[in-house]
Amino acid sequence: MSGPASADDAVRPPSGPARSSPPQGGRAAALAAASAHYLRSEPIDMSALAAELGVGRATLYRWVGSREQLLGTLLGEMTERTYRAATRDVGGAGAERVLALLDRFMRAVVDAGPLKAFTEREPRLFIRLATMPGAVEDRATELLTAELQAEIDRGALHTRLPTRTLAQAIVRVADSFMYAHYLGGNRPEIDQALEVVELLLRPCPGGGESPGAAGR
Repeated sequence: MSGPASADDAVRPPSGPARSSPPQGGRAAALAAASAHYLRSEPIDMSALAAELGVGRATLYRWVGSREQLLGTLLGEMTERTYRAATRDVGGAGAERVLALLDRFMRAVVDAGPLKAFTEREPRLFIRLATMPGAVEDRATELLTAELQAEIDRGALHTRLPTRTLAQAIVRVADSFMYAHYLGGNRPEIDQALEVVELLLRPCPGGGESPGAAGR
């Protein structure tokens, strides 16, 4: 699960050299600069990024790890931005709210211009980063776990699975349908994803206490 839909939320990269930045500050500066390029639908080249930041390639790699690690972190950040935007003004409660949020989020992801540009350049890398265990899946799972738990805590949702397990299952279902066109299908299958998620969100038999409350 990744995004976002536009460059409006771009992080402005630093205007001056980053030679004196400590490792954590350097990492933040590199991520900000990479995010700005991503949101302009531009390729992310490590040599060019290092030159932009005023450091050598070795320093950049020390800050962010490999290019793949940087892109995974970046896509995780974009996932959260898109998710936060999708939560605005979502109504309802319980399963209804979760489904409405996922519907809005997935459609924002598949319509995202920067993401389309990235997947056209590097489709295999994107699928590996977005659908395998790592920064993107972890961030999406954390966000959805919190959403599910909030609905459970207010008594609007009763689930059959521990909250994090359910969230991870939903993320993987969403990814498999949302990126169906990269996995041999013809188009994203968001409606089918929502049908499966609805089944996962059906209440416990007899409306008993959700195990999610004890299995965060």
